Amino acid sequence: MKFRSKPQNKLTEGKSKKSSGRQWLDAILFAIIASTIIRGLVFSAYAIPSGSMESTLYPGDYLFVSKLSYGPRMAFTPVQIPFLESTVTKNKLKTYWDGIQLPYYRLPGFTKVKKGDIVVFNKPEEADLAYNKPVDIRTTLIKRCIATSGDKLQIIDGKAYVNGKLAVFESKSQTSYTVKTDGSEFNPQQLQQLGVEIIQQNDLNTYVMIIPSNSVESIQNTDFVKSVIPQIENTGNFDNTIFPHNQNFKWNADNFGSIIIPKKGMTIPLNDSTLTLYGRAIELYEGNKLQVSGPDILVNGKKSNNYTFKMDYYWMMGDNRHNSLDSRFWGYVPED
Repeated sequence: MKFRSKPQNKLTEGKSKKSSGRQWLDAILFAIIASTIIRGLVFSAYAIPSGSMESTLYPGDYLFVSKLSYGPRMAFTPVQIPFLESTVTKNKLKTYWDGIQLPYYRLPGFTKVKKGDIVVFNKPEEADLAYNKPVDIRTTLIKRCIATSGDKLQIIDGKAYVNGKLAVFESKSQTSYTVKTDGSEFNPQQLQQLGVEIIQQNDLNTYVMIIPSNSVESIQNTDFVKSVIPQIENTGNFDNTIFPHNQNFKWNADNFGSIIIPKKGMTIPLNDSTLTLYGRAIELYEGNKLQVSGPDILVNGKKSNNYTFKMDYYWMMGDNRHNSLDSRFWGYVPED
Protein backbone atom coordinates (compact mmCIF):
# COMPACT_ATOMS: atom_id res chain seq x y z
CA MET A 1 0.00 0.00 0.00
CA LYS A 2 1.32 3.45 -0.90
CA PHE A 3 1.01 6.25 1.66
CA ARG A 4 0.90 9.87 0.74
CA SER A 5 2.21 12.55 3.07
CA LYS A 6 -0.31 15.06 4.35
CA PRO A 7 0.00 18.33 2.45
CA GLN A 8 1.26 21.28 4.54
CA ASN A 9 -1.07 24.14 5.32
CA LYS A 10 0.00 27.07 3.20
CA LEU A 11 -0.28 29.37 6.24
CA THR A 12 2.20 27.33 8.28
CA GLU A 13 4.44 26.33 5.40
CA GLY A 14 7.94 27.64 5.88
CA LYS A 15 7.43 28.38 9.60
CA SER A 16 9.56 26.45 12.04
CA LYS A 17 8.26 25.42 15.44
CA LYS A 18 9.51 27.54 18.37
CA SER A 19 11.99 25.88 20.66
CA SER A 20 11.05 25.44 24.33
CA GLY A 21 13.65 28.07 25.26
CA ARG A 22 12.09 30.58 22.87
CA GLN A 23 8.63 29.83 24.27
CA TRP A 24 9.87 30.46 27.83
CA LEU A 25 11.52 33.72 26.73
CA ASP A 26 8.32 34.90 25.03
CA ALA A 27 6.29 34.03 28.14
CA ILE A 28 8.68 35.90 30.43
CA LEU A 29 8.69 38.98 28.17
CA PHE A 30 4.88 38.96 28.04
CA ALA A 31 4.68 38.66 31.84
CA ILE A 32 7.11 41.56 32.34
CA ILE A 33 5.28 43.81 29.88
CA ALA A 34 1.84 42.93 31.26
CA SER A 35 2.88 43.39 34.90
CA THR A 36 4.66 46.68 34.09
CA ILE A 37 1.50 48.02 32.45
CA ILE A 38 -0.67 46.86 35.37
CA ARG A 39 1.77 48.32 37.91
CA GLY A 40 1.96 51.59 36.01
CA LEU A 41 -1.74 52.06 35.25
CA VAL A 42 -3.85 49.95 37.62
CA PHE A 43 -2.30 49.33 41.04
CA SER A 44 0.96 48.87 42.92
CA ALA A 45 1.86 46.86 46.00
CA TYR A 46 3.53 48.47 49.00
CA ALA A 47 4.74 47.45 52.45
CA ILE A 48 4.44 49.86 55.39
CA PRO A 49 8.01 50.61 56.56
CA SER A 50 7.39 52.72 59.69
CA GLY A 51 4.88 53.51 62.44
CA SER A 52 3.90 56.96 61.16
CA MET A 53 0.35 55.82 60.30
CA GLU A 54 -0.43 53.93 63.52
CA SER A 55 -3.13 53.30 64.70
CA THR A 56 -4.48 52.82 61.15
CA LEU A 57 -1.63 51.06 59.35
CA TYR A 58 1.19 49.19 61.06
CA PRO A 59 4.81 48.44 60.10
CA GLY A 60 4.93 45.32 57.95
CA ASP A 61 1.37 45.70 56.64
CA TYR A 62 1.03 44.96 52.92
CA LEU A 63 -1.44 46.84 50.77
CA PHE A 64 -2.47 47.37 47.17
CA VAL A 65 -2.81 50.99 46.08
CA SER A 66 -5.25 51.88 43.30
CA LYS A 67 -3.90 54.16 40.57
CA LEU A 68 -7.28 54.39 38.89
CA SER A 69 -8.85 56.34 41.76
CA TYR A 70 -7.08 59.66 41.07
CA GLY A 71 -6.06 58.73 37.53
CA PRO A 72 -2.81 56.96 36.58
CA ARG A 73 0.15 59.34 36.43
CA MET A 74 2.27 58.82 33.32
CA ALA A 75 5.96 58.21 33.93
CA PHE A 76 8.28 61.23 33.99
CA THR A 77 11.22 58.86 33.54
CA PRO A 78 10.21 56.26 30.93
CA VAL A 79 13.54 54.40 30.84
CA GLN A 80 13.64 52.30 34.03
CA ILE A 81 14.37 48.71 34.97
CA PRO A 82 11.02 47.48 36.32
CA PHE A 83 10.52 46.08 39.85
CA LEU A 84 13.79 47.49 41.23
CA GLU A 85 14.52 50.35 43.60
CA SER A 86 15.90 53.55 42.05
CA THR A 87 19.42 52.55 43.13
CA VAL A 88 20.92 49.13 43.88
CA THR A 89 24.18 47.79 45.33
CA LYS A 90 26.38 49.58 47.84
CA ASN A 91 27.64 51.81 45.03
CA LYS A 92 24.11 53.17 44.51
CA LEU A 93 23.95 52.07 40.88
CA LYS A 94 20.98 53.74 39.16
CA THR A 95 18.27 51.55 37.68
CA TYR A 96 16.91 54.38 35.53
CA TRP A 97 18.16 56.80 32.89
CA ASP A 98 17.06 60.41 33.31
CA GLY A 99 18.30 61.51 29.89
CA ILE A 100 14.64 61.54 28.80
CA GLN A 101 12.20 63.44 31.03
CA LEU A 102 8.53 63.74 30.04
CA PRO A 103 6.14 66.46 31.24
CA TYR A 104 3.54 65.80 33.93
CA TYR A 105 0.38 64.14 32.61
CA ARG A 106 -2.33 62.20 34.42
CA LEU A 107 -5.13 60.13 32.88
CA PRO A 108 -8.69 60.78 34.10
CA GLY A 109 -9.57 59.12 37.40
CA PHE A 110 -12.75 58.18 39.25
CA THR A 111 -12.34 60.84 41.93
CA LYS A 112 -10.03 63.51 43.34
CA VAL A 113 -7.95 63.53 46.50
CA LYS A 114 -10.29 64.25 49.41
CA LYS A 115 -9.70 65.22 53.01
CA GLY A 116 -9.29 62.04 55.05
CA ASP A 117 -7.95 59.92 52.17
CA ILE A 118 -4.86 57.81 52.79
CA VAL A 119 -2.52 58.57 49.89
CA VAL A 120 0.78 57.27 48.51
CA PHE A 121 2.97 60.01 47.00
CA ASN A 122 6.56 60.93 46.18
CA LYS A 123 8.50 62.77 48.89
CA PRO A 124 8.50 66.51 48.06
CA GLU A 125 11.65 67.10 50.11
CA GLU A 126 13.63 65.24 47.45
CA ALA A 127 12.96 68.03 44.94
CA ASP A 128 16.12 69.64 46.37
CA LEU A 129 19.21 69.56 44.17
CA ALA A 130 21.01 67.58 46.88
CA TYR A 131 18.89 64.54 45.93
CA ASN A 132 18.87 65.16 42.18
CA LYS A 133 16.05 62.69 41.52
CA PRO A 134 13.21 62.92 38.97
CA VAL A 135 9.73 63.17 40.50
CA ASP A 136 8.70 59.55 39.92
CA ILE A 137 12.02 58.20 41.25
CA ARG A 138 11.73 59.88 44.64
CA THR A 139 10.92 57.95 47.82
CA THR A 140 7.26 56.94 48.18
CA LEU A 141 5.48 57.87 51.41
CA ILE A 142 2.03 57.06 52.76
CA LYS A 143 0.11 59.61 54.86
CA ARG A 144 -3.40 60.91 55.36
CA CYS A 145 -4.59 63.97 53.43
CA ILE A 146 -5.56 66.55 56.05
CA ALA A 147 -6.21 69.55 53.81
CA THR A 148 -6.69 70.06 50.06
CA SER A 149 -5.97 73.01 47.77
CA GLY A 150 -7.50 76.28 48.91
CA ASP A 151 -8.07 75.11 52.50
CA LYS A 152 -6.95 77.07 55.55
CA LEU A 153 -4.97 74.85 57.93
CA GLN A 154 -4.03 75.35 61.56
CA ILE A 155 -2.69 72.97 64.21
CA ILE A 156 -3.65 73.82 67.79
CA ASP A 157 -2.30 71.75 70.68
CA GLY A 158 -1.65 68.82 68.37
CA LYS A 159 -5.08 68.88 66.69
CA ALA A 160 -5.45 69.82 63.03
CA TYR A 161 -8.20 72.28 62.06
CA VAL A 162 -9.26 72.88 58.47
CA ASN A 163 -11.30 75.98 57.64
CA GLY A 164 -11.91 76.45 61.37
CA LYS A 165 -13.23 72.91 61.99
CA LEU A 166 -11.55 69.85 63.46
CA ALA A 167 -10.00 67.91 60.58
CA VAL A 168 -11.66 64.84 59.08
CA PHE A 169 -10.48 61.59 60.70
CA GLU A 170 -8.79 63.48 63.53
CA SER A 171 -10.16 60.82 65.87
CA LYS A 172 -7.78 58.38 64.14
CA SER A 173 -4.74 60.39 65.20
CA GLN A 174 -2.61 59.50 68.18
CA THR A 175 0.06 61.32 70.13
CA SER A 176 2.15 60.94 73.28
CA TYR A 177 0.92 61.45 76.84
CA THR A 178 2.44 61.41 80.31
CA VAL A 179 0.33 59.03 82.39
CA LYS A 180 0.61 58.98 86.20
CA THR A 181 -0.78 56.06 88.24
CA ASP A 182 -0.90 54.95 91.89
CA GLY A 183 1.73 52.30 91.11
CA SER A 184 -0.66 49.61 89.85
CA GLU A 185 0.25 47.86 86.62
CA PHE A 186 -1.71 48.09 83.37
CA ASN A 187 -3.28 45.03 81.84
CA PRO A 188 -1.28 44.43 78.61
CA GLN A 189 -4.36 42.95 76.92
CA GLN A 190 -6.41 46.07 77.71
CA LEU A 191 -3.69 48.34 76.29
CA GLN A 192 -3.52 46.23 73.14
CA GLN A 193 -7.28 46.43 72.65
CA LEU A 194 -7.14 50.22 73.03
CA GLY A 195 -4.18 50.53 70.64
CA VAL A 196 -2.02 52.04 73.38
CA GLU A 197 1.77 51.69 73.33
CA ILE A 198 4.07 52.29 76.31
CA ILE A 199 7.22 53.92 74.92
CA GLN A 200 8.86 54.79 78.23
CA GLN A 201 8.45 54.20 81.98
CA ASN A 202 10.12 56.95 84.01
CA ASP A 203 9.40 55.38 87.40
CA LEU A 204 6.94 53.03 89.10
CA ASN A 205 4.10 55.58 88.73
CA THR A 206 4.92 57.48 85.51
CA TYR A 207 4.61 56.32 81.89
CA VAL A 208 4.99 57.92 78.48
CA MET A 209 2.36 56.41 76.18
CA ILE A 210 1.22 56.75 72.59
CA ILE A 211 -2.59 56.86 72.84
CA PRO A 212 -5.13 57.13 69.98
CA SER A 213 -7.57 60.02 70.41
CA ASN A 214 -10.54 57.71 70.83
CA SER A 215 -8.79 55.77 73.65
CA VAL A 216 -7.72 58.71 75.85
CA GLU A 217 -10.98 58.73 77.80
CA SER A 218 -10.72 54.99 78.51
CA ILE A 219 -7.23 55.45 79.99
CA GLN A 220 -8.41 58.45 82.02
CA ASN A 221 -11.28 56.40 83.45
CA THR A 222 -9.02 53.56 84.58
CA ASP A 223 -9.34 53.32 88.39
CA PHE A 224 -5.67 53.63 89.28
CA VAL A 225 -4.80 56.39 86.76
CA LYS A 226 -4.32 59.79 88.41
CA SER A 227 -3.62 61.97 85.36
CA VAL A 228 -3.23 61.83 81.59
CA ILE A 229 -1.37 64.88 80.26
CA PRO A 230 -0.62 65.36 76.54
CA GLN A 231 2.99 66.12 75.67
CA ILE A 232 2.37 69.28 73.69
CA GLU A 233 4.92 71.87 72.54
CA ASN A 234 3.83 75.32 73.69
CA THR A 235 2.58 77.97 71.27
CA GLY A 236 5.39 80.27 70.17
CA ASN A 237 8.20 77.74 70.75
CA PHE A 238 10.15 77.93 67.50
CA ASP A 239 11.31 74.64 65.95
CA ASN A 240 13.64 75.20 63.00
CA THR A 241 12.91 71.71 61.62
CA ILE A 242 9.30 72.75 61.03
CA PHE A 243 8.15 74.35 57.75
CA PRO A 244 8.84 77.10 56.68
CA HIS A 245 12.01 76.98 58.83
CA ASN A 246 11.96 80.71 59.50
CA GLN A 247 12.17 82.66 62.77
CA ASN A 248 9.35 84.95 61.66
CA PHE A 249 6.98 81.97 61.86
CA LYS A 250 7.42 80.60 65.37
CA TRP A 251 5.72 77.28 64.72
CA ASN A 252 6.26 73.74 65.97
CA ALA A 253 4.76 70.30 65.34
CA ASP A 254 1.91 70.84 67.84
CA ASN A 255 1.10 74.51 67.22
CA PHE A 256 1.35 75.53 63.58
CA GLY A 257 -0.18 78.05 61.21
CA SER A 258 -2.55 79.25 60.03
CA ILE A 259 -1.65 78.72 56.38
CA ILE A 260 -3.52 78.55 53.06
CA ILE A 261 -2.83 75.47 50.90
CA PRO A 262 -2.04 76.63 47.31
CA LYS A 263 -4.65 76.00 44.64
CA LYS A 264 -4.38 75.98 40.86
CA GLY A 265 -5.34 79.46 39.64
CA MET A 266 -4.91 81.05 43.09
CA THR A 267 -3.03 84.35 42.92
CA ILE A 268 -0.94 85.62 45.82
CA PRO A 269 0.94 88.92 46.29
CA LEU A 270 4.71 88.54 46.33
CA ASN A 271 6.42 89.87 49.45
CA ASP A 272 8.80 88.66 52.16
CA SER A 273 6.12 86.65 53.97
CA THR A 274 4.63 84.93 50.92
CA LEU A 275 8.09 84.12 49.55
CA THR A 276 8.87 82.38 52.84
CA LEU A 277 5.64 80.35 52.74
CA TYR A 278 5.36 79.69 49.01
CA GLY A 279 8.78 80.34 47.46
CA ARG A 280 9.75 76.67 47.47
CA ALA A 281 6.55 75.70 45.62
CA ILE A 282 6.97 78.50 43.08
CA GLU A 283 10.59 77.67 42.34
CA LEU A 284 11.12 73.94 42.87
CA TYR A 285 7.68 72.47 42.17
CA GLU A 286 6.51 74.83 39.43
CA GLY A 287 9.88 75.31 37.73
CA ASN A 288 10.40 79.05 38.04
CA LYS A 289 13.50 81.11 38.86
CA LEU A 290 12.98 83.44 41.81
CA GLN A 291 15.26 86.38 42.55
CA VAL A 292 15.12 89.27 44.99
CA SER A 293 16.76 92.42 43.65
CA GLY A 294 16.52 95.24 46.17
CA PRO A 295 12.82 95.96 46.68
CA ASP A 296 11.87 93.99 43.57
CA ILE A 297 10.96 90.31 43.21
CA LEU A 298 11.78 88.75 39.85
CA VAL A 299 10.07 85.64 38.47
CA ASN A 300 12.02 84.24 35.51
CA GLY A 301 13.84 87.56 35.19
CA LYS A 302 10.71 89.72 35.16
CA LYS A 303 9.59 91.99 37.99
CA SER A 304 6.40 90.55 39.49
CA ASN A 305 4.01 91.80 42.14
CA ASN A 306 2.02 88.55 42.30
CA TYR A 307 2.08 84.91 41.29
CA THR A 308 -0.63 82.50 40.08
CA PHE A 309 -0.19 78.81 40.92
CA LYS A 310 -0.16 76.22 38.13
CA MET A 311 -0.97 73.17 40.27
CA ASP A 312 -3.11 72.02 43.18
CA TYR A 313 -1.39 71.16 46.46
CA TYR A 314 -2.19 69.00 49.48
CA TRP A 315 -1.26 68.75 53.16
CA MET A 316 -0.32 65.23 54.29
CA MET A 317 0.20 64.08 57.89
CA GLY A 318 0.73 60.76 59.65
CA ASP A 319 -1.86 59.55 62.15
CA ASN A 320 0.94 58.92 64.66
CA ARG A 321 1.59 62.63 65.17
CA HIS A 322 4.73 62.42 67.29
CA ASN A 323 6.33 59.79 65.08
CA SER A 324 5.77 61.12 61.58
CA LEU A 325 7.88 63.19 59.19
CA ASP A 326 5.21 64.87 57.08
CA SER A 327 3.99 68.19 55.69
CA ARG A 328 4.74 69.89 59.00
CA PHE A 329 8.41 69.40 58.16
CA TRP A 330 8.57 69.90 54.37
CA GLY A 331 5.34 71.68 53.45
CA TYR A 332 2.85 71.13 50.65
CA VAL A 333 2.62 68.09 48.36
CA PRO A 334 2.19 69.15 44.70
CA GLU A 335 -0.31 67.26 42.55
CA ASP A 336 2.38 65.87 40.22
